[in-house]
Amino acid sequence: MTQGLGAFRESTRQWLAENGPESLKGTASGVFDGCWGGRKWDYSKNPDEKLWLDRMADRGWTAPTWPKEYGGGGLSKAEAAILKQELRRAKLPAPLVGFGLVMIGPTLLEYGTEAQKKEHIPKIVRGDIRWCQGYSEPGAGSDLASLQTRAQRDGDEYVINGQKVWTSYADQSDWIFCLVRTNTEVKQQAGITFILFDMEQEGVTTRPIPLISGASPFCEVFFENARAHSRNVVFEVDKGWTVAKGLLQHERATIGEFFASSIRGGQEELVKLARDYVGPAESGRIADSTIRDAIAQTAMDEACFMLTVQSVADGLKAGERPGPQSSILKVYGTELNQRRRSLACSIAGPRSLGWEGDGYSDEELALTRQWLRSRGNTIEGGTSEVQLNIIAKRVLGLPG
Repeated sequence: MTQGLGAFRESTRQWLAENGPESLKGTASGVFDGCWGGRKWDYSKNPDEKLWLDRMADRGWTAPTWPKEYGGGGLSKAEAAILKQELRRAKLPAPLVGFGLVMIGPTLLEYGTEAQKKEHIPKIVRGDIRWCQGYSEPGAGSDLASLQTRAQRDGDEYVINGQKVWTSYADQSDWIFCLVRTNTEVKQQAGITFILFDMEQEGVTTRPIPLISGASPFCEVFFENARAHSRNVVFEVDKGWTVAKGLLQHERATIGEFFASSIRGGQEELVKLARDYVGPAESGRIADSTIRDAIAQTAMDEACFMLTVQSVADGLKAGERPGPQSSILKVYGTELNQRRRSLACSIAGPRSLGWEGDGYSDEELALTRQWLRSRGNTIEGGTSEVQLNIIAKRVLGLPG
């Protein structure tokens, strides 16, 4: 086995060296930074993004562990780990990112029919379709089961009316995986259906939602007699809550991974800020002992978080599916990011209070916007309060 993996590593390293575009080397970043694909993605900024995507998709390496019959790479967990390591070594980014790979794809592999897998999974692997998630509504956020968007059967189709909110990248997406109410005569969770449909149709309207940070991926989405084919109901009619919970576990695990990648090296960033804005004492240490203690505490918190992320990752490599433990990653990762952003602003002092103008550097303006953006971290993807309830009940086994 070791020799086989060694040969795989060598061949992978050689292939990446021969096929990885030079213009993309050194551009790897976070879980959601990179090429999202889909019909609206602009490849003109760097045509090598499309070249890289096509080359990797031909090998199934956009989704390396997915089955080959649906376009995936069919790699073992160990081989996929080697591929990731070699990509990092070659300083190449993932060829494709997005909700297709981390949310709806794994969900279809678990709950989808064979026809649904054959129709949608290859398009996800090739980056042909960009997906968004239609869950939250104006009156159904943390209490998602109270959603009111309706879907009524009309022959082979469902007619959908209602509104979603906080839908990330809806204005740039091609298809949506959506929760709709199909039965009002049963308890809330029992009357929900999970359905897929094309966003590029009459009756679907998106409207971006600006945030105080000045940038936002979020949108409102309005459905007015939009249509979805009945073959795109995932699992069973009125039983979409089961699918929704499974997908949320994938989402929260991904959020944890995202913050793990974003906080990596955070201690060095804070130390540099402290040296620039607080200054060193004669000993060379940061002059302010309170700032020193706060940075040290943040570094320890980051180390604990990274170990927890690694533990979950090891479980996934062993074949486990994301479970309620993913809520731990979501809570801790988002709150840690908030604390880190607040500390960065405290270190910079008044220099972190700028919004625009020549009186502040780009780095100082970024501190302000990053801090403001972080305030939403503990709300989006399920509030911390909801996650703590899940942890209490399903991880710790405490009474409800």
